[in-house]
Amino acid sequence: ESFDAARSLEAMPIVTTNRDQFHERLGIPYESDEVFQELCFAFGIELEDDDGDEKQFIRKDDGSDDNDDQTQENAKLYRIDVPANRYDLLCTEGLVRALRIFKELEDIPKFSVIVPPPDKIIRIVAKPSVKEVRPFVICAILRDITFDVASFNSFLDLQDKLHFNICRRRSLVSIGTHDLDTVEGPFSYDARPRGEVSFVALNEEKSMDVNTLFAEYEKRDLCEVAEYLPLLEKFPNVPFILDKNDVVCSLPPIINGQHTRLSRKTKNVFIDVTATDLTKARIVMNTMCTMFSEYCAKPFTVEAVEVVYEDRTEICPNLNPVEFVAKVDYINSLTGINIDHIQMQSLLRRMQLNSVYDKPSESLIVQAPPTRSDILHACDIEEDVAIAYGYNNIEKKLPTSYTIAKQQPLNKLSDLIRLGVAEAGFNEVLTWILISREENFANLRRPDDGSAVEIGRAKQFGEYRVCRTSLLPGLLKTTSHNLGRIPLPLRLFEIGDIVRMDPTHEVLASNRRKLAAIYCGQGSECFEVMHGLLDRVMTFNNVEFIPENEIKDSADCGDKNVFSLRESSSPTYFPRRQAEILFKSRHQSDFEVIGQFGILHPEILSKYSEKTRKKQVELLISMMEIDVEVFVPY
Repeated sequence: ESFDAARSLEAMPIVTTNRDQFHERLGIPYESDEVFQELCFAFGIELEDDDGDEKQFIRKDDGSDDNDDQTQENAKLYRIDVPANRYDLLCTEGLVRALRIFKELEDIPKFSVIVPPPDKIIRIVAKPSVKEVRPFVICAILRDITFDVASFNSFLDLQDKLHFNICRRRSLVSIGTHDLDTVEGPFSYDARPRGEVSFVALNEEKSMDVNTLFAEYEKRDLCEVAEYLPLLEKFPNVPFILDKNDVVCSLPPIINGQHTRLSRKTKNVFIDVTATDLTKARIVMNTMCTMFSEYCAKPFTVEAVEVVYEDRTEICPNLNPVEFVAKVDYINSLTGINIDHIQMQSLLRRMQLNSVYDKPSESLIVQAPPTRSDILHACDIEEDVAIAYGYNNIEKKLPTSYTIAKQQPLNKLSDLIRLGVAEAGFNEVLTWILISREENFANLRRPDDGSAVEIGRAKQFGEYRVCRTSLLPGLLKTTSHNLGRIPLPLRLFEIGDIVRMDPTHEVLASNRRKLAAIYCGQGSECFEVMHGLLDRVMTFNNVEFIPENEIKDSADCGDKNVFSLRESSSPTYFPRRQAEILFKSRHQSDFEVIGQFGILHPEILSKYSEKTRKKQVELLISMMEIDVEVFVPY
């Protein structure tokens, strides 16, 4: 579940858990989903719609031969949306613990790190060779841990969720977990040539060097590991974590070794976290340790590992709380309540935050545990006070000051264009941003260039699978459904966002605001109508037309916004009945293509409905699509 959820376009991470087991751990008998939804709302999380009578099965393959442990389990599931910055809520353990503390059913746990004597502590040596690849490594050990089916699944799921959340698809941080009893310390973290080290990778049967292994991954269909190979493609040497006898534990950030594979019978877990961002690496390590140290023989204890760098030595992990100072008056004024420090401390304890009152400064010294890496400022403490107090319990008051709001420039421009196009006789439509891959590419006679963002957990396999990269499919579907119902000609338009893959953006995709219009009639005027609409849009955006053959140099345009047209060869439109729209603002030095318009190719008409197939000889359709963000004033 976690792997697919990370690829979806959902705004918040989702935790999927067995409903009955969840309530048993929570210590609150199940009454109804509505009652549990009220608890979720009060805590700031959200319960998604129940699956009803549908039953699902969740299991992770751990390589165990124990048939009793492999018993399949059908269960009703909860799908719970949690805040993206609350990494401690990404697994059932953390979610149950947080809700129990919120309901004052248990105390805040005290985490401790056990540091063995110098002659017994396990070490890992980070060699200088890893500096250019992934320079940081931190490790920890969970001793005498006991897994059952649910906790083992949750342990693996949390790694997946962290990889696709804070780890940014392993580009910043990657996690490796190993059966410590199968290897022997001290360990080394070393970058070696690709052909030097051979090992049996996780879920493989034969030993391979890195070049052979990567080639094997690349030729497999739907290989999850293959998407991480580019993280190491520019490095001739790749990082390994090896034990005393050069047994490969992992090849970060790609794959673990089969030799150290975990199972539910594992008693001692060795966790390694390698990273390019040390701060995020520490958050990830603390999350893994604090969530699952409760299953150790000594709950909430973690055994330390010594990390030896070229210039320093560290003992990790560090589970000490971080102190923040927040004035009582500041919290009251920001929240809109009036309570004393004693009440405030009680509310903070429900949010896993211990605090001490400092009378001279009238402030609270708040200790954020290692589970609460989302606490960065006093305003975060104020938010937790507000959640524990209850937003619905805050008295409504008139604001003591006022501000004048205004639209975002892009939205304001979109409204002005919308009004202008409607005044030209076109009717606005609003279509789905999710469409099928066939509609987005093949139906428009366009090649699939990999620019579409695909939904990872689409409920419908064909339809609503990708985000549109053009507004044209929605207009064509609307036109096909209205032929015969509305007299010709049809004049429709839409202003909306398209989504495209964008490697320069942090989330690897970006939105772009576009205007598209369609004219469907039986006369020969369709091209002229669309040309006229383009002129109108340009006119009320103060963009002047310059014929292409009159532009000798961009400097000829002067200090003004201009556009021009030139013949294009898009397969979507009829040959020699189409044009590209060129635009240059006064801030630009060169023209850029911002859209196209023309008469639609006859083959496209036959793809949408029986009506258009019968009438394609009689009908002529012209369409236009143009980027409107270029008109946003600087």
